[in-house]
Amino acid sequence: MTRINFLFKCHLTLTPFDLAMKLQSYTATAPMRMEQLLAGELRHLGAEDVSETRVGASFTGTLETAYRACLWSRIANRILLPLADFSAPTPEALYDGVRRIPWSEHFSVTDSFAVEFNASRSQISHSHFGALKVKDAIVDQFRELQGDRPSVETAQPDIRINAYLLQDHATLSLDLSGESLHRRGYREQGLAAPLKENLAAAILLRAGWPTIAAQGGALLDPMCGSGTLLIEAALIAADIAPGLLRSHWGFLRWRQHDEALWNRLLAEARERRESGFSHLPAITGYDFSPKAVRVAQDNVERAGLAGKVRIELRELSRAAPRHGKESGLLVANPPYGERLGSDSDLPGLYRQLGDILKSGFTGWQAAVLTASPELGKSIGLRARKIYSLFNGAIECKLLLFDIEPQWFVNDRRFPTPLPAESRSDGAQAFANRMQKNLKQLSRWLKRDGISCFRLYDADLPEYALAVDVYGMAPRRVQVQEYQAPATVDPRKARLRLREALGVILDTLQVDEDHLYFKVRRQQKGSAQYGKLASSGKFYEVSEGQSRFLVNFEDYLDTGLFLDHRLTRQLLADLAPGRSFLNLFAYTGTASVYAARGGALATTSIDMSNTYLDWARRNMVLNGFTGAEHRFIRADCIEWLKQGGDGDRYGLIFLDPPSFSTSKRMEAILDLQRDHVELIRSSASLLAPEGVLIFSNNLRRFRMDRESLRDLEVEEISRAMLPIDFRRNPRIHNVWRISCSNSGRQG
Repeated sequence: MTRINFLFKCHLTLTPFDLAMKLQSYTATAPMRMEQLLAGELRHLGAEDVSETRVGASFTGTLETAYRACLWSRIANRILLPLADFSAPTPEALYDGVRRIPWSEHFSVTDSFAVEFNASRSQISHSHFGALKVKDAIVDQFRELQGDRPSVETAQPDIRINAYLLQDHATLSLDLSGESLHRRGYREQGLAAPLKENLAAAILLRAGWPTIAAQGGALLDPMCGSGTLLIEAALIAADIAPGLLRSHWGFLRWRQHDEALWNRLLAEARERRESGFSHLPAITGYDFSPKAVRVAQDNVERAGLAGKVRIELRELSRAAPRHGKESGLLVANPPYGERLGSDSDLPGLYRQLGDILKSGFTGWQAAVLTASPELGKSIGLRARKIYSLFNGAIECKLLLFDIEPQWFVNDRRFPTPLPAESRSDGAQAFANRMQKNLKQLSRWLKRDGISCFRLYDADLPEYALAVDVYGMAPRRVQVQEYQAPATVDPRKARLRLREALGVILDTLQVDEDHLYFKVRRQQKGSAQYGKLASSGKFYEVSEGQSRFLVNFEDYLDTGLFLDHRLTRQLLADLAPGRSFLNLFAYTGTASVYAARGGALATTSIDMSNTYLDWARRNMVLNGFTGAEHRFIRADCIEWLKQGGDGDRYGLIFLDPPSFSTSKRMEAILDLQRDHVELIRSSASLLAPEGVLIFSNNLRRFRMDRESLRDLEVEEISRAMLPIDFRRNPRIHNVWRISCSNSGRQG
């Protein structure tokens, strides 16, 4: 005889009050990885003895506790009232155990019912077969005792029975929910792969939205789709019960249902909703799809939130806080995986999201759900917390960010390189040019011991890149993309870039971890020297007998201008017996060459402590540590106007930026306008027979020789152009200047 443990048995003679106050055991189910959230929610709702389980959480409480869980749980799928458990190793044992439960205490022959059956590690493994056995036992009991039977209705039954078989042990429960609680009742139409409502709520709870909302913070979903995250955010912020819109519940036809209690809880929830609307912060959603916007607006209206949640047709690139809101939460559920088609670039989408966060949402928090950690890395932010969640069967990571500069990571991110089989004929032409350049340069590289060089510089207009190679073991490659004009289709440009990156990796046999990607845009002022990241990673490379520290991640330039290679050597040739002044010293590479060439002393001047420290480290790396090597932090323009430090120098290197508006500079530098004064001020510090080497990278620079007639001015740009830069003869300008013909030395 099957032994049955009756977990819930209320005789119909009990009063509604007795039923409502009786403590019972319940089970709440939830998707995987939400058990902890569910347990905390149940405790908040007044449940006792809450314990996480493999399917959700168990708890004890009164019928009111169970009703509150049905009405207010944002996380649960179902609230189950266990009726009995028993051993069921065989179909016969399952049938016998189910038939011994007094079903007439729970519903009548005039009610419809359905059975949901699940089994794990049990001899009965077929869910349909198990459900039929349970249904037969219930129907047979009613027919035997009452001469009639209830009907089966699978779509929306009056009573839903949950049967769960674990290791041949059955638990039979009444499903108080009726249907999954994630179905709130506001979403009648969705888009492809819509986010379930309880998953959206879990994202928001993990992201700390209740606290942010309570403090008046805004919420923005820039890729809102059907608006689920927005609606769930509004329900949380306005203290609205997620089940308030539902009309069907699994307990409404239950014979022990307390209608008065339920109506009281509904009235309380409606009152809280009206009160909560007064505390609702700004909640906004954007989407580029007109259809998505229409669907989201319809869902918002059905949720009773019309006028409370704002939906706009807007591209991701235009995402911005409403009314300049200073704080809030940006939440997003972007696409997870590569879509069909070679022009798909999901890393680019994630990178764009990261750029938007870093440029327009400082001080905010962000939550991004993704199934791909690699895509998540493309955002370019370090997550302060990562949670695992399941979107259906897909395991996802919820990345939580504080949008503050200290969390920004390097700008080495690049679009996914295309494999060889996906590349176009144009990519083969690019590969051929890369191989041709490498072959032509190889003899020169070997002869002169060059390990850092430019391999490619927009040789083919369709592939507008500069490819620089650094070192040999391991070889590192910096790729700089020249910003395409507005007339170029950005999707085609992105596709060609992905092809090029794949070719570069194959041709140079480097790992992706050793490839660094940047975009060169036309910039003015301090923006051209802005810091990209804060990795602090330096790598040692050699150039001739000198060694230098380079940084591929934190700045647009690495710290070693490869096109100045011959200019540095000229300084070394001119340096013996002379004191050397390096103006706008940057990382001090020119000072290293001058010292190695035999300069009596070097003075490096720059207004950046970062670059001066870098210059000092480069000098130390090459063994130049004496007091004769000075580093002065100063605005070079003001320093020159004040006559310098009273010394005279036999060799001066003047390599100013083309334009600068740095806050630390007292004057704005426009090189074309100011070069005469700058050259004169520098030349005034020359010792007798001294030489000034003036260099710049302003491609349209025109030397005002008329205003410098009293100086000996000789352009030596062509002579200072290294072999690997001859494809671009306008890469820089170099001039040799002295005070008279007799001053020419070297």
